[in-house]
Amino acid sequence: MAAEGPSIRLIQVAEHPRLLKMKEMFVSKFGSIPEFYVRAPGRVNLIGEHIDYCGYAVLPMAIEQDILIAVEPVKSQTFYLANTNSFFLDFSTSVNDIHINKTKPQWHNYFLCGLKGIQDHFNLKNPTGMNCLLDGIIPPSSGLSSSSALVCCAGLVTLRANGLSLSKTELAEICTKSERYIGTEGGGMDQSISFLGEEGMAKLIEFNPLRATDVQLPSEASFVIANSCVEMNKAATSHFNTRVMECRLAAKFLAKYKGLKWKEVEICNCLEISLEELRTQILSKNTQDVLLFKLYQRAKHVFSEAARVLQFKKICEEAPANSIQLLGDLMNQSHVSCRTLYECSCPELDRLVDLCRQFGAQGSRLTGAGWGGCAVSLVPTDKLPDLLANVQEAYYQSKKGRLAVEKPCLFATKPGEPSARRAFNECLLITR
Repeated sequence: MAAEGPSIRLIQVAEHPRLLKMKEMFVSKFGSIPEFYVRAPGRVNLIGEHIDYCGYAVLPMAIEQDILIAVEPVKSQTFYLANTNSFFLDFSTSVNDIHINKTKPQWHNYFLCGLKGIQDHFNLKNPTGMNCLLDGIIPPSSGLSSSSALVCCAGLVTLRANGLSLSKTELAEICTKSERYIGTEGGGMDQSISFLGEEGMAKLIEFNPLRATDVQLPSEASFVIANSCVEMNKAATSHFNTRVMECRLAAKFLAKYKGLKWKEVEICNCLEISLEELRTQILSKNTQDVLLFKLYQRAKHVFSEAARVLQFKKICEEAPANSIQLLGDLMNQSHVSCRTLYECSCPELDRLVDLCRQFGAQGSRLTGAGWGGCAVSLVPTDKLPDLLANVQEAYYQSKKGRLAVEKPCLFATKPGEPSARRAFNECLLITR
């Protein structure tokens, strides 16, 4: 795992159409030229869902879709954030007066998480003001980590604007903690792969301490990402945090009552705590009113999923002749576990997974928090064209409305493929 800070590249904006367009919009918006640009990629999690916040290893890879921000540090202590997409409204505030709305989290709140995380880590008293313009090509609320990429980008922006430095590992850990300002009790997978991902490689991400190990995927396999077009903002509901609390409670019960029959447990009595202690020390704000915790189901998913991650890595390392079939079987098992034990799927995702398997995928599963978002499928490369065409017709042709039309719904990514070459570890771009 690389311990150095994010890479810095000197590039010509005019040679990059996207940067040039952003520069023109920045000048139109602020009347000045951005000093630097920062990017952070999204990710697709191949296997290991809902276990990072339990401390278990996961196996994601960075994707080409990213968040890119043009930045101009300013002498005033005002922070101004605009978006190339007019759907997202402008936002401004004092850098000394950061308030993050947990009740109805909007897009700019994720930037504020990264901003506040760096400020708190360095105890900045007079942070630099900034004009920022964001351009994102990760479909929002799709399970491809658009929110975490924005938090990571914001952390990098704040770091650079204030002349500070951290290693990639330190940045990942700070951004993991700071995203919790939004109210979601997530783990560190998304932030870690955004900083530590590399071209053509998946990564086994382990925690406590944070470390990343290369995982070489089969060269004859492609991964297809299919968006169900059902949006799920995990910070906007209690679904995600309820699962975190269930895992947290399950761990406490296992530690205190090893061997006790799980159906006979009453939480406060068995843990010998008061209801107030349960609410303040274990439950999150948006899980205070949950009446039923399915501890056995959630724990069973976590343990079995953690084992599948290690099996997945082992198969990639040993590379048997039937690697794709074996890896696909693990992905299929993962989806069944997410659907039945963790209950984080939805009818649209289940249908999409079934269609992908029907049209040639060896394995298919939901990726990300679930309850909507994307499925990821492992597809033999020779079956890729037929699968894309058939899934497009069977699932998307019948879709109506803005989501199906405007979102990049279905695309393939193949590690090491020249058309997908991006320096994922070069998160920080300085332009001249």
